[in-house]
Amino acid sequence: MRIFHLSAECYPVAKVGGLADVVGALPKYQNQAGLKAAVVMPFYNRKFVKENEFETVFQSATLLGTRRLYFEILKEKTDKLGFELYLVKIPGLIDREEVYSYPDETEQFIAFQIAFLDWISYSGQSPDIIHCHDHHSGLVPFLLYYSKLYTRLSKTPTIFTIHNGQYHGAFGWDKLSYLPEIDLTKTGLLDWNGGINPLAAAVKCCNRYTTVSPSYLEELTISSNGLEYLFYLERAKGLGIINGIDTEVWNPAADPMISERFTPAKVAAGKQKNKEALCDRFNLSKELPLVSFIGRLVIEKGADLLAEAIEKSILTHADKVNFLILGAGDTAIEKDLQALKDKYPGQCNVYIGYNEELAHLVYAGSDFLLMPSRVEPCGLNQLYSLRYGTMPMVRSTGGLKDTVIDFGEKDGYGIRFNNTSVEDINLSVDRAIVVYADQKQMQVLRKRMMALDFSWDISAKQYIDLYNSIKPTTI
Repeated sequence: MRIFHLSAECYPVAKVGGLADVVGALPKYQNQAGLKAAVVMPFYNRKFVKENEFETVFQSATLLGTRRLYFEILKEKTDKLGFELYLVKIPGLIDREEVYSYPDETEQFIAFQIAFLDWISYSGQSPDIIHCHDHHSGLVPFLLYYSKLYTRLSKTPTIFTIHNGQYHGAFGWDKLSYLPEIDLTKTGLLDWNGGINPLAAAVKCCNRYTTVSPSYLEELTISSNGLEYLFYLERAKGLGIINGIDTEVWNPAADPMISERFTPAKVAAGKQKNKEALCDRFNLSKELPLVSFIGRLVIEKGADLLAEAIEKSILTHADKVNFLILGAGDTAIEKDLQALKDKYPGQCNVYIGYNEELAHLVYAGSDFLLMPSRVEPCGLNQLYSLRYGTMPMVRSTGGLKDTVIDFGEKDGYGIRFNNTSVEDINLSVDRAIVVYADQKQMQVLRKRMMALDFSWDISAKQYIDLYNSIKPTTI
């Protein structure tokens, strides 16, 4: 079965968030299961591209409205990621360093999708499934089925995966001319709230759509930035599949990025060695429980509450708990956290930015990982923390609710709270301090965490079953 995954991100080529981790792992595990999966993404002038060898497998030109664009398809020669990797390069439009935030981002992603379809069509390929990820590839199902240019491919089944339903990629009808010739009687499929909405169009036109957790599938009918009614109407087409993690990359027994490798049998000693390295680096006590946060410093992640919640916990539990923040985002949040670091040296530290190697050490050396997210479609950080025996402290939402069982329940191993609030965060820290004091229980819980299986093997099989359930039909 030949599968093409379309995505704006793919680890390690270009990563902004969890989308990259998923697209960088799922195709590899699908190939190991016997499929022939490939990833197609925009070209980014980044380290991975500069350090690896690519060959041009296709060249052509396409139209973006009246603008003629030359494009080429580049393939990584060795398939070193465990799947075929193709990059769409368009000089002057898709050949830049950053993934997002350019003023012509709409034009970039429309051109990316058109170039992909032109390549597949003109080169005579016939994929079994086209799997689109988030709004950056959301126009593909519509164009496949309602553009005369792609009639040959019109029976190709499409899957659309929603990694974050808050972002739609919407733009005005004044840019309709950017699309190739379409059936104008079907433009209602593009429309939502008076504009062209790629995410809504994908949900309407794809054969099936998936979300990255079962709970998030339900939450989209309640909170999806204006698409709630659409998700209510299309609920029968949806399926929630928990993301997996790449257990080859995230493996404490073989991780080259941590100070001391360890297995569940040696989790206490292994985590202590990593904690010592982490605390030495950030001037924190090795004896106190360490609560860390890794991620974007944005309201969506509950990061706006971190400074106040941490300060209250420090004042309540003087010299009884440490905090470490790794992330970047809203400048006001960054400023508040930096001030906290200066106010409570030795009990709180902050690293503004993102560092992949440091993130691995934080997972390995921390005792608890705090995730007070307002929205978390699946979440991968809690899965990484479990893999390293670090107890997740999560708000009960989306994938966090689906993957973390509170340690107070049968077979539990984490800390869950109901509200993204300072009070709930502080209560969770209180519980963390109590459970940490019982080191015998803590070691039992750590081994239980590390024994959990959140590998892609299970999730990849669910996607394969979904692919097999779809028969090529014109939408």
